[in-house]
Amino acid sequence: MHTQILRARAPDSAWVWLSAVAIPLMLIAPALWNGYPLLQWDTGGYLARWYEGYLVPSRSTVFGLYLHFGEDSSFWINLGIQALATLWILQLTLRVFGMVRPWRLAAISVALIVTTALPWLTSMLLTDIFTGLSVLALFILVVHGDKTSAIEKCLLFAFTAFAAATHSATLAVLLGLCCAGWIALPFLRSRIAISGLLQGSLTLIAGAAMLVSANFALSGKLAWTPGGYGVAFGRMLQDGIVKQYLRDHCPQQNLKLCPYRNELPATADQFLWGSSVFNTLGRFNGLNDEMGFIVTRSLAEYPLWQAQAAIVATAQQLVHVGTGEGTSGWIPHTYGIIERYIPSQLKPMRAAHQQHWDIDFTIINRLHVPIALASMLAVVAICGGAIWRRKLDDLSLFAATVTLALLGNAFVCGVISGPHDRYGARIAWVATLVALIAIVRHFAGRDEPDGSLPP
Repeated sequence: MHTQILRARAPDSAWVWLSAVAIPLMLIAPALWNGYPLLQWDTGGYLARWYEGYLVPSRSTVFGLYLHFGEDSSFWINLGIQALATLWILQLTLRVFGMVRPWRLAAISVALIVTTALPWLTSMLLTDIFTGLSVLALFILVVHGDKTSAIEKCLLFAFTAFAAATHSATLAVLLGLCCAGWIALPFLRSRIAISGLLQGSLTLIAGAAMLVSANFALSGKLAWTPGGYGVAFGRMLQDGIVKQYLRDHCPQQNLKLCPYRNELPATADQFLWGSSVFNTLGRFNGLNDEMGFIVTRSLAEYPLWQAQAAIVATAQQLVHVGTGEGTSGWIPHTYGIIERYIPSQLKPMRAAHQQHWDIDFTIINRLHVPIALASMLAVVAICGGAIWRRKLDDLSLFAATVTLALLGNAFVCGVISGPHDRYGARIAWVATLVALIAIVRHFAGRDEPDGSLPP
């Protein structure tokens, strides 16, 4: 019997070592091919936080410090951390679902790498990889904490707190999930432990404290990351609400934007990041108070219009799931930050394929977009099936959590920033993971939860 067990475990051991080496390499394959970590328009704003010593809108100092930690390695340490964290959370997710066979981890990982944005997110110097991973980490900590060790709980707690601190939208999605958990707790006491939900909620407090502390350490200001009003203003501008407000109030209110009300661009991106009147009036420093005033007053004066715009933006964001938005050769701000503050990185950065416009996501998205949309429909179908059967198992609860995360992400990003493919792609891959777990369970059945071999 002992010999049979050793023979049975030998293939599993081989899969463990193969997965431990091959999966992280595949997760950063786009960066390896590129010859340098992938950059995005927003990357430069995070890189500059260490050097500039002041707060800028929507750029977390926590993530800026994280990037600074990896500068001496040309940021390959950052990609290594992201790849290993992804592998760890994927295997932990499969483990708590009783799918402990290493070859299944390898198969599901390869499927995600080929069919979703996951390797592109892992290969990029951006906060987006932590959004989906933090949803998984929070779910494990809250729902399956009893299946993890004390060390794993501590690591999950720290990881979720860090992810929440890297971006306000990620924090908002996690906060929404925790609120939903507390609301559902009276009905799901057999599935959700109060201790787990409390631990999950405390991660957000820890993440908020982490961000405020980093802001104070770098800028001397005990403050949250600025920029919420400016981003929301851009979305309202795009929906036509700002122009209507200016038409209604400029004769009475002395606003800086009044003389330019007929020259405002059509989109938020053109207003905030292009050559627009926003630059003329001092950008965030010059217009932040006025933008906040217009945002709050517009919410009160046009509530139905705002509600309709929010619903439309959320719906549009749900279907904006294309891979690679903002990952082109035209990211002058990020190039400028690297040239100014990290000149030693210029040569490898300029030699990369991305800087030669060699990356084209057209063919990639012919696969990724339909897979993402189909996966999201599959997750909703799993939830619907559970409601129809009036039976909530662990997979249905997982699907419900991911559904809420998808909706929360679409609402937060679509309503505040406006629909973008980047915001959808960073979390849509989690829906594909749910679908893959459902498929494996359907065709292969469940492993033993403790990973033991059958007699």
